[in-house]
Amino acid sequence: MKDEPQAMTANASDAGTTPAIRRPGLVTTPLSQPFWDLANDGEFAIQNCVDCGHRQHYPRNICINCWSENLTWMTAAGTGTVWTFTVVEKPGHPAWAPDTPYVIALVELDEGPRAMTRIVDCPPAEVAVGMAVTLQPTWDEQLEQTLLNFAPAASE
Repeated sequence: MKDEPQAMTANASDAGTTPAIRRPGLVTTPLSQPFWDLANDGEFAIQNCVDCGHRQHYPRNICINCWSENLTWMTAAGTGTVWTFTVVEKPGHPAWAPDTPYVIALVELDEGPRAMTRIVDCPPAEVAVGMAVTLQPTWDEQLEQTLLNFAPAASE
């Protein structure tokens, strides 16, 4: 089920109504559109080189290993580990201020590529390098797009 983030609002002094501060929208290209289309299905897509088997993320026109243009999309398992992270205390845009502090991480997917993402459902102080994480697709009403966040993997 897709989660809906809380509406973000700005400070305003007009009769109790506070206008929402809109976050910058996604910028897609023909190359990245399949990634976002599959994200809306809750899938984390990565590219796979048919010629050498290299897997990569973010989308590119060629394989960064062998320079082949023979690339296909595959769905990653949605599991990985936190490779590095930062806690954002002061956002780069005022629309994200209500969410601070939040964690941005570089997650190494089990398939190999690393992806920049947000860690959710975890207090920032509990995020750690090497922590196992799992895909947590989250519907963003404003962007009308599923964002591919990650959350701590369930303990067994």
